[in-house]
Amino acid sequence: MKTSTEWMRHALNGPTMGTRWSALFFTDPGFDPVPVQAALQQAIDTIDALMSTWKPDSALMDLNRAPPGASVRVHDDLAHVLALGLTIGRASGGAFDIGLGDAVHAWGFGPDDADVEGIRAALKVPRRPAHALLDLDGSQVHKRGAITLDLNGIAKGYGVDQLAQALRSHGVDAALVGIDGELRAMGCKPDGEPWTVAVEAPDPERRAPWSILSLQDAAVATSGDYRHWVTVQGRRLSHTMDPGRGAPLVSSPASVTVVAPTCAEADAWATALMVAGPEAGTRLAAQHGLNALFLMRDAGGAVSAKGCGPLFETAA
Repeated sequence: MKTSTEWMRHALNGPTMGTRWSALFFTDPGFDPVPVQAALQQAIDTIDALMSTWKPDSALMDLNRAPPGASVRVHDDLAHVLALGLTIGRASGGAFDIGLGDAVHAWGFGPDDADVEGIRAALKVPRRPAHALLDLDGSQVHKRGAITLDLNGIAKGYGVDQLAQALRSHGVDAALVGIDGELRAMGCKPDGEPWTVAVEAPDPERRAPWSILSLQDAAVATSGDYRHWVTVQGRRLSHTMDPGRGAPLVSSPASVTVVAPTCAEADAWATALMVAGPEAGTRLAAQHGLNALFLMRDAGGAVSAKGCGPLFETAA
């Protein structure tokens, strides 16, 4: 095995989705990272152009503008994410729902500020899950009813998966790629050890680790109440939506972290388990063989943990 001095370390990054993507990997000396940087940026730009709700000309927004009853052919990547979102929506009993775009935007978690009339409308709309309103046949999407799609609970994770794919296409099969706290580990580090990833403590004031994970050929994502929120009548409300109400969750864990084979799956399931809560969420995670960590905050601010699966079952 080569020593650490025989490897060249590459830490690439670039802008995306209002934040930055990153890629950490090691190669033989002389490897040119410039084409890889360009390929990574192109891969994530493609996903953003397809799935952003912040870009009015994205493919997703075009689909949202299509009327009920319309059939629209979409890009294969968008079709894949829609299909995965509907699958996890069904599997989670509707806890994960990609059809909450009207509520997300009304409450101010999109490109515009919160809108009182929009909030009232979102609260009054009879809610049916996306998998009851959308049919997919390959890349053909049929809207059976009025629905506004939002992929913020899965698109970032899928973007991470595409970063991993772009690296593989350039001969890099061992790396750690991510967007914010959504990460995917490919292979091992040069010394044969897994990649080290921190599970963040649910603290809105500072960034600090709660625990450390060792990942190999796996992805991790966290959904929490401590980074994005709105304040209504003095109460802080998380960006995670209650699919049944069309409003932010009133009560939820401080955060849920999920480890899964792909980052898109981890991303979506972290949201689903956040909605389900620690009791129902633990049962749901066990039913689907997920590794999940629930962090709960009591009235005094103390944080406790509840784990499911071999990676987290001893976390409490």
